[in-house]
Amino acid sequence: MTENLLDAAVAAGVTESDDLDWKTDLPPAKGLPQTDFPKDVAAMANSGGGVIIYGVCESQKAATGRMDAGELTEVYERTLRSAAITAISPPVFGLNIHRLGTMGNRAVVVEIPSSVDGPHLIYRGDYFGAPVRNDADTVWMKERQIEVMYRARFGERRHATEALDTLFTDVSAGRDTHNRAWLLGVAHPRVPHLPERLTREGARAVLNRTQELALKYANRRGIHPLESVDLFNPRPGLRRWVCVNTATSDRSRWKEAWLAIHHDGSVALAAAVGGHPTRVVGEGHFAGHQIESYAIECAVADLMALLRATAEATGNDEYDLRVGIEWAGSEPLTILTKDQMGFTYADTSTPLHRFTPVATTVNAGEPDLDYFWHVHDLAQDCVNQGGVSYVHLIQPPERST
Repeated sequence: MTENLLDAAVAAGVTESDDLDWKTDLPPAKGLPQTDFPKDVAAMANSGGGVIIYGVCESQKAATGRMDAGELTEVYERTLRSAAITAISPPVFGLNIHRLGTMGNRAVVVEIPSSVDGPHLIYRGDYFGAPVRNDADTVWMKERQIEVMYRARFGERRHATEALDTLFTDVSAGRDTHNRAWLLGVAHPRVPHLPERLTREGARAVLNRTQELALKYANRRGIHPLESVDLFNPRPGLRRWVCVNTATSDRSRWKEAWLAIHHDGSVALAAAVGGHPTRVVGEGHFAGHQIESYAIECAVADLMALLRATAEATGNDEYDLRVGIEWAGSEPLTILTKDQMGFTYADTSTPLHRFTPVATTVNAGEPDLDYFWHVHDLAQDCVNQGGVSYVHLIQPPERST
């Protein structure tokens, strides 16, 4: 959406529709969840997505002119996103909010993505309803419509689980999990956008962006899987680009890694995380079941960087994600972290006979800081399973109040 496009739409008297709603003023920030904003967002989400444009006068549903919508501050933008999450059930994530125009002629465009979580409900006191767009109007769903949407949601969840299962099985194939633990991470877009397939140059651009983000999320104090794959020569695979392992010598095989960018926007990463060097002269390597928490943090940072960079290139936003650690040996997994002095590693792990895969939904298009905190929280969920309380390398800035 650009200002020229908005002016052209107003000049043409474009009428409201299922996916377009004209509004004059922004709703008040105070008490926003009690305004019509949550209902309008939920209705768009239940109808396949659309845009609400503030700063346009209309008559008989047709645009007639521009007016000033008011100031959209950073705090107010966060309030809009918060209302879409807290005042709607299930929440509507991934709002894209754009500012257009200058003082006296400002417009705000709120883009609501399509959703597979319908029906989205609005609660008013003791009552709830599911709004939906009916051409230019917002109406309430009947019971039958709600039933159909619930069936579609459950069917989509089964499909998403099957898609993640397939990706996870694929990326785990051929890993020597009897000798050392492997971290495996996969992510699949909830509503895949299918643009033209990435060219090799496009894949290289994604990988360059991935490197930039990964080092922002976790510094070089740990071993990044990205350092052990061929980022400059992605190779074609089955509907994907594959970065093959470059750690093939006897001295470097301990940090073996692979990653893939699928043409539908899915991503996959496999990294050997057990049996890394002890970093103490003369002590060699840890056992295959012993994992440094730093290795987990770096692998999670690289996976989340790859996801965000791929989403930017393919136009995807919400992803289902799964991270697991596979180990087939007889000893329980242990996660190693530094002691309070920061010099040596202490085995503080809760013995794990099975690492429970961490599953979550990530909005790859959310603001940088919010996404950074998702990287942190995912890594913390992983290390917490082994009795480690904190992550060390992934330290996002505090959110401003």
